[in-house]
Parts: sequence; structure tokens; C-alpha cells
Amino acid sequence: MTNPMIDGRRADSNRRRERVLKALEVLITSGEDITVSGLARSARVDRTFLYRHEDLLERVHAAATTPAEQGRISAVSRASLQADLANALDRNRRLTARVRQLEQRLSAQLGEAVWTESGLGAPADIDQLQRHIVRLEQELADKVDELEQRTEELEAARAANRELTRALNTGPPAP
Repeated sequence: MTNPMIDGRRADSNRRRERVLKALEVLITSGEDITVSGLARSARVDRTFLYRHEDLLERVHAAATTPAEQGRISAVSRASLQADLANALDRNRRLTARVRQLEQRLSAQLGEAVWTESGLGAPADIDQLQRHIVRLEQELADKVDELEQRTEELEAARAANRELTRALNTGPPAP
């Protein structure tokens, strides 16, 4: 005894399966791109129908990855593929140049950081250090002048002290 609902479901599934196979043949012979969505649309089935039937899905993927026969690619699609390739190569050149530029920048910054940290490199602000050196040299010159003045004053005080000591040591003149 058969169940009419199950039989109806099987018949519907077989009809959809046939529509999918016919639509796949049409897409293969026309040379159009073969995708699950495109095939489902052409066969008037839901994409999940293809995903539930692994044998159909494998045929779709096999047809999509099979190289096109010679002469089947139209001039428009060949031209678009060549344009895509040219664009990809150009983008690759630009990205390679950008990577090289960024590598050089990084190398320069790392080199500068290492040079500075090692103490071998010039300090970051040479002008500020030059001004500081000039100021310190001026202060040194001022201190040297001050030291010379005080040394002269000290020598004068010592000379006066010697004179007073000599005067005291010789005593007062005798009466």
C-alpha cells in the first residue's frame, strides 16, 4: 500500500530535479557563469533544493570549475577577464610600492630610535643644546672674572695684613 502524499512528493522532487538538469545543460552550452543561485533561478527551484541533493550540487560545482571549451568564451568576457587581470596586476604593483615605502619608513624610524638609544646619534634638538652651551660658556666667563676680582681683593687684603703684622712686630718706635 502506498501513501499518495509520499508519491506526490517524490513526483514533485523528480520534476524539479529534471528542471535543474535541463537548466544546467542550458547554462553549460550558453557559456554563462554557473552558480547555485543562478541555476536555482533558471530552474525555478529554491537554492536549498540544490543543497539538499548533494549529487546535483556536485554537478553544479563541477560544471562551474570545468574550463570553458575553446571559442566558447565570448570576446566581451575575454576582454573583461583581460581588464580584470590588468587591474589586478596594477593593484599588485601599487601595493608592492606602498609596502616598500612603509618598510623604508619603518626601517628609518627603527634605525633612528636605535641610534638615539645607543647614545651614538645626535640629540633630537641641536639648537636648544647649542643655546645651552653658549649660556654655560657665558656663565663660566662671568665666574672666571669674578674669581679673578676676588683673587685680587684677597691678595690686596693679604698685603695689607702683612704690612699690619710687620708694623705690629717691629713695635712702637722707642722713646
